[in-house]
This record gives sequence, structure tokens and C-alpha cells, in this order.
Amino acid sequence: MKRWTVYLSGEIHSDWRDRIVKGSVDADLPIDFSSPVTDHGASDDCGVSILGAEDKGFWKDHKGAGVNAIRTRSLLRNADVVVVRFGDKYRQWNAAFDAGLASALGKPLITLHDADLTHALKEVDAAASAVAQTPEQVVEVLRYVTTA
Repeated sequence: MKRWTVYLSGEIHSDWRDRIVKGSVDADLPIDFSSPVTDHGASDDCGVSILGAEDKGFWKDHKGAGVNAIRTRSLLRNADVVVVRFGDKYRQWNAAFDAGLASALGKPLITLHDADLTHALKEVDAAASAVAQTPEQVVEVLRYVTTA
């Protein structure tokens, strides 16, 4: 049986990743998960922590985005399926970028968001193979595609 790699992108302020991983483990699905760095501070500061301080926020963010992109792009390219979660609290431009990159790479995309974001995400959802509103729905999609 094929072992699948699923990349979990998107908001980092709720337990959605844990729920998908736990549901998949409980169902004994043949899936390995990967994700971007989910420690907000570490992600924001990685560039200046590694490559040196910056006086201007733009250059601090530029360094961090570059370092984070090494991980994000590599893991996303190697994924069989990409799940992107959009939350309601913060503007998640990085999640939208990941969804666009997944689509451009021809990766099957599952979006995950509350119903009240449907209109705002209509173009992203149009590129998705499945649009879920709960992590449990994502687990059921993954169960179907990995074991059916």
C-alpha cells in the first residue's frame, strides 16, 4: 500500500493540525504529515537569528520569509496532498500563497475553513479538489483517497 505525504499549511492558532493527525493515526491511515514551522516567533525571527540583525522590518521579514521558504517549498513540492487551513483571526497571505503554489504544481488541494469565509475564498476553493469545514471532514477525505 502506498504511503502518502500530506502537507498541512495555514493558520497556527488552533488545534486543527493535531485533530487531523490524531484522526488519521486513529484510523491507521498510511500518511506522513509535514508542515511549515508553527512556532510564530521562531518563524518570524529565523532570518535575523541565523543571518544577522536588520534595522528595518522589511529586511527582517525578507530574511525570515526566504529561510522559511526553503522548508515550505521543499515540503510542499514533495507532498502528495496539500491541506490549507484558513482561520478567521488573521490575514493568512502565506496560506493563500501555499494554496496557489500547490495549484500551480498540480498538487491535489483541500481547503479547510468556516462557512463564513466561503465568499472571500471562492477563487482558492475553485482550485481545490475538496473544501472542508472541519478537520474531521479532512480526515474522511484522506481516508477515502488513501484506502478506498
